[in-house]
Amino acid sequence: MAVDDEADPRNEPVGPRVGPNGREVVVPLRLYKTVTALSTLAAVVTYLVGFVLVDAATIQVSVVRRLVLLVLDRVGIGLAGDTLTALLAIAGVGSILLGTAVYVLGTRFRAQGMGKPQEDSNEG
Repeated sequence: MAVDDEADPRNEPVGPRVGPNGREVVVPLRLYKTVTALSTLAAVVTYLVGFVLVDAATIQVSVVRRLVLLVLDRVGIGLAGDTLTALLAIAGVGSILLGTAVYVLGTRFRAQGMGKPQEDSNEG
């Protein structure tokens, strides 16, 4: 395929548009790879942090819970056990939701030429 060929997927214009699966943003391949890798990494990290925080909220002898109590004690903040449990649970669920949002937004990007309908294809 020649670079100036109209059917070349590399000639597809970039920018936001509405596709068959909802809104999507067409970007160059290099940016697509970067966005996909970083958004997936951020989502995985926030999921893990969220589950660790929820675990610290539900297990009273958790190492993370002890570290949080130690740090709060050093700063001079005293919290009741139930209050700390609620704060850790809210922070954990919030972190999981943030990871979900990052992943969903990261899937809205696609590279030039990806996801185009194959109506004129001879396959089938």
